[in-house]
Amino acid sequence: MSIKYPEIGICGLSCRLCPMYNTESKSRCLGCKSTSRISVGCPFITCALKKKGIEFCWDCEENKTCIKWKKHRDTSKKSDSFKCYQKLEEDIRFIQKNGIGEFEKTQKNREHLLKEMLKDYNEGRSKSYYCVAATVLEIEELQEVLTRAKKESNGLDIKRRVGILHSIFDDIAVKKNYCLILRK
Repeated sequence: MSIKYPEIGICGLSCRLCPMYNTESKSRCLGCKSTSRISVGCPFITCALKKKGIEFCWDCEENKTCIKWKKHRDTSKKSDSFKCYQKLEEDIRFIQKNGIGEFEKTQKNREHLLKEMLKDYNEGRSKSYYCVAATVLEIEELQEVLTRAKKESNGLDIKRRVGILHSIFDDIAVKKNYCLILRK
């Protein structure tokens, strides 16, 4: 089977915004459909890729009645794992309306902004926070936050730059009722 979108999970999660995808260590995950992840497997990999030969759950003829996928989607409304699930339902609707190619474009844009945050504002403890922010905020909001943070933190040390970026994110989160932490 040919995999066209290795960085988009079978269930709809964006691997590009995952802390494990954005690490430099040996434990770096290259996406849910990478060779290493497929060999480990998850219920969605086993069902979709291995049994049915499809790349995404929504392409399955049983997607409307699949208990496993429904449970995953229902859980995503309340909690996360090491990856932010807050936008899963919205992302699936976007894909179904606009296509996987358009979704991939938006995720590459989000990934670019996330990498900018990690490059310029990561003191070693903010990666998960930035991954959640890159998932939850609208792209325009992320761009505005980074523009503002650059202006306000020019010439400052890393600790103060991080503080400014966090403060801007936290202000937006309060105003827009965003949750910028992993929900457990």
